[in-house]
Amino acid sequence: MNKLLALAISALLVASCAPKQVSVTTPNTPQNQQVNSPTTPTPTGGSAVVPTPLSTSAREAISDTSARPGWLKNRISAVLAERKRNPIIRILSYDYRGQTVYYQSAPCCDQYSQVFDSQGRLLCQPEGGITGKGDGKCPDFDKNKANEKLVWQDPR
Repeated sequence: MNKLLALAISALLVASCAPKQVSVTTPNTPQNQQVNSPTTPTPTGGSAVVPTPLSTSAREAISDTSARPGWLKNRISAVLAERKRNPIIRILSYDYRGQTVYYQSAPCCDQYSQVFDSQGRLLCQPEGGITGKGDGKCPDFDKNKANEKLVWQDPR
């Protein structure tokens, strides 16, 4: 009886694990038919995000390396000396609490993002860590940051 049961289970496993052929077809639109025909509704309203090109000042900041403070150039060199991260490291500038600050994204996961003042001193780590809420030294950063500009991102 046990042999018969074992054979039945074995046959079931083989049948359920056997590769199956799948056929995928893509519908074609005839050339004389419009895509937005009465049967294909046109998208309406909604809150779609339309990407906009970087402002002139952001493009200048990317290409004008002389505008970067020395400490920031050193941070960029240090990032480039490490392996490429996913997501890539980005440095953005913001107006925050009456001063220009530099935000460096976290390389991954629970690691901290960092906010530096214009002299390169670490002000806070607004995100990351086990809770995802950073070090708690600037809990209002997301609410009060303004005038975002891309300063640099890893080109690799």
